[in-house]
Amino acid sequence: MPGRYTSGIHLFDRARVRPSRPLLTVACFVTAVLCAVPAPRLSGAEEFLPVEAVKPGMHGTGISVFAGETRARFDVEILGTLPNAAGPRRHLILARLSGQRLAETGVMQGMSGSPVYIDGKLIGAVSYSLGAFSKEPIAGITPIADMIDATNQTSGTTSPARVAAAAQLRWPASPAEFAASLRDAFTRVTRTSAPIPLTGLDAPALANLPDDVRLRPISVAYTMSGFSGDTAAAFTQALGPQASGAPAATPASPEPARAAALAPGDAVGVSLIRGDLTFGATGTVTHVDGSRVYAFGHPFFNLGPTEFPMTRAWVQTLLPSLNVSQKLAAIGDVVGTVRQDRSTAIAGTLGAGPSLVPVSVSLASDRAATRTFKFEIVKDQLFTPLLTFASIANTLQAYEREFGVATFLVRGTAEVRDYGTIAIDDVFAGDAPAIGAAASVSGPLALLLRNERQPVQIDAVNITIQSFEEPRTASIERVWLGTREPRPGDTVSVHVVTRSYRGDERTHTIPIRIPPTESGTLSLIVSDGTRLAATELRELRPPSTSDSVSQLIRAFNEARRNNRIYVKLTRTVPGAVVGGEREPALPPSVLAVIEGAQPGTQVQPLSSVVVGEWDVASDEAITGQRTLQVPVRDN
Repeated sequence: MPGRYTSGIHLFDRARVRPSRPLLTVACFVTAVLCAVPAPRLSGAEEFLPVEAVKPGMHGTGISVFAGETRARFDVEILGTLPNAAGPRRHLILARLSGQRLAETGVMQGMSGSPVYIDGKLIGAVSYSLGAFSKEPIAGITPIADMIDATNQTSGTTSPARVAAAAQLRWPASPAEFAASLRDAFTRVTRTSAPIPLTGLDAPALANLPDDVRLRPISVAYTMSGFSGDTAAAFTQALGPQASGAPAATPASPEPARAAALAPGDAVGVSLIRGDLTFGATGTVTHVDGSRVYAFGHPFFNLGPTEFPMTRAWVQTLLPSLNVSQKLAAIGDVVGTVRQDRSTAIAGTLGAGPSLVPVSVSLASDRAATRTFKFEIVKDQLFTPLLTFASIANTLQAYEREFGVATFLVRGTAEVRDYGTIAIDDVFAGDAPAIGAAASVSGPLALLLRNERQPVQIDAVNITIQSFEEPRTASIERVWLGTREPRPGDTVSVHVVTRSYRGDERTHTIPIRIPPTESGTLSLIVSDGTRLAATELRELRPPSTSDSVSQLIRAFNEARRNNRIYVKLTRTVPGAVVGGEREPALPPSVLAVIEGAQPGTQVQPLSSVVVGEWDVASDEAITGQRTLQVPVRDN
């Protein structure tokens, strides 16, 4: 398609950005949607002006939305260029902005991606600002060639950056450990880029600026709805004060309904959770090439390949601030998919949005009718477990007691495509049970999504939570055996007395069978789930090191739970865990052969073998552990 790009654009492959529709169709569409905007004629907006041709003193025009969905013009004066400012061959154009309310607000959150044109040719996107307390709206502009070059990279759905962004934790993990691991992972991807010094640029506009002034990527305008309390505070801590955005529902527009397609200068959203809770971010569209959309001019989280819903957005109002001004914007309907999140831009395609993880939380209590909350969460190594955790914890804190003792009985499932179901069944009590309840669902998701064996798809999460405004806990007080000296093959009763938090005692009788092949002294362990899991982890590998997804899911389903009294009968005998599977009672010679004959096979020695295991369910969170020695007489 000769003549479509100006000479000098050499940082990307022209064949990659050829539109999927005829040029005339795209040009007519862009002209039509901008005909009511006080901006330059953009029928030639597909023509680019390379950064080498941009000179100080040039004047141009930018396009952005400052109210509703109406795009408006602002003026741009080029101050110069900063070679290699954002990386090798990643230049920035420095400019002063004016018009609209920019003298009052400065460069705002939400302006990221606003296209800038000189003589009708696109030069790039407003993407950097001087940061807080700036007296002039001076911005850095990312060249459009750099935006296209970075986002046209093709790769798989998982990259080293994605693995690094995933939550790092073991399982079982305490609620505090789980919350900390997700918070740390989120903080890693929300760290801002290194500031860019304004060196080597002789511009009068910079003469009055302090020497330590730096350019930083404009923060995206986050939008949150339905989050409150500790959960909202956690988001704000990770993202900064801008995390408290506008409501998510788009208000009725006084303008005629517009087409679903996006055009340069439109407000655009990236949605991470939708439904009864909403979390996402908004910015501005820079360039549309057929069905391909480029925006922001800087990274969202720099995650690489993504599948996030791309939405329309509605600017409700501008919020001037001496610190950082922002557009308060609401996320609208899904119009496509964000497929790349790179250092110079985000990019995606118009059309159907990506598939999401449907999450249903039914909350029951004796104080009100059962409420069911539904939301959809993006499929992502980091954000699926993080937002599932936040959504459940936030729902509990919003409708149940946030401070003081409470108990949550959690039951449900997580559906894993091609691998079956994770069963969720546990009780959490104490001063902060909401964190434990949320972690019981999100913990397995986090480990599944970061496993290095096979890719995993989470199809749905459905849970029911029964709440009680009292600490339903009980401790193991006494344990005894109904038969003093059982024989091999006998069925005997184990009596366990538990004491509730109110002091009430309850006796549980658990029948167990002595294996007919056993004799001598056996150990009987009666324990809560937490202590038993800690004991087993000293010998068994944690589920996070399982050799397959199937093993991992089985480990989750067999995990020790708080609402169980566990009884284990063990015998001291050497064994091993080979390739994730228990191999009890192995002679030393066989163990040596296994270790030597299969290089690379993980072999973990065992000091005892389980000869019997039983449990009894409870509606209370059990604590405590007792051990008895059981002499078994020979027949």
